Amino acid sequence: MPALPLSPSPEVAAALADGRPIVALESTIISHGLPRPDNLTAAREFEQILRDADVVPATIAVLDGELKAGLTDDELQRIAAEDIPKLSVRDLPVVLARGGSGATTVAATSWIADRAGIRVFATGGLGGVHRGAGETFDESADLTVLGQVPITVVSAGVKSILDIGATLERLETLGVVVLGFGTDQFPSFWLTSSGHTLDWPVVDAFAVAAVMRSRDALQLPSGIVVANPLPLERQLDPAVHDAVLGQALAEAEQQGLSGKDVTPFLLQRIVELTDGESLRVNLDIARNNIAVAARIARAAVEHP
Repeated sequence: MPALPLSPSPEVAAALADGRPIVALESTIISHGLPRPDNLTAAREFEQILRDADVVPATIAVLDGELKAGLTDDELQRIAAEDIPKLSVRDLPVVLARGGSGATTVAATSWIADRAGIRVFATGGLGGVHRGAGETFDESADLTVLGQVPITVVSAGVKSILDIGATLERLETLGVVVLGFGTDQFPSFWLTSSGHTLDWPVVDAFAVAAVMRSRDALQLPSGIVVANPLPLERQLDPAVHDAVLGQALAEAEQQGLSGKDVTPFLLQRIVELTDGESLRVNLDIARNNIAVAARIARAAVEHP
């Protein structure tokens, strides 16, 4: 077998050797989720939140044919400035063979972080089952990978543009544990609750770490999703959300959009229709999830 071209940053390599807490961060939010130059500012802020909590950040990406677990500031600037593709797991062999670069989705970030020995990952929202998937079979690879990789992912649920009920059903089928962090309600990204009740709420980071230990003892291969909603006062206004989502869905249908063209269109229209308010909520979600992930990573190290 050829050697895996995985390169942890010096900071991450030292933390792995010393058994210190590490949290993985995806790079797609930097390259595709936020406008320039705000994306670089946000990427640095996300990493600083972790450092301020005595946790090592490991932003995941692919650069020049290498899997990167942790980036230097120069590399972070490249991700923020260059026009690079989004990479899921299926794209990794092609990009590596070509010596290329790319930003990693939840699926690819989870896979690379696990191979690097990183156990906790903070993201905004997961991909999921798309509306109309009964006809299109359109489903994010995030779900499949989480059924195969024992990583703990902190997210604000999935975006409300998706079929949330079907997404939760798929996670159950794939054996992925879903925990509600301080809640029994599954969030829908911009909104604190999707209306779907979870079986397993947890009270704090130590409770999550205990589930991680049990999962490891059982040698289960699947991941854990920690659903972490924004507080009510920080969510997008529900009336605004419902109105703009309905309008964006109607416009997508009118334009005959399908497949991978739908999600970018909907997300961009929601930004436009909310005058950028949805981006403000996006950033709050990321900060909130990173802070919780830091607590979980510390708890997992303190009680291995």
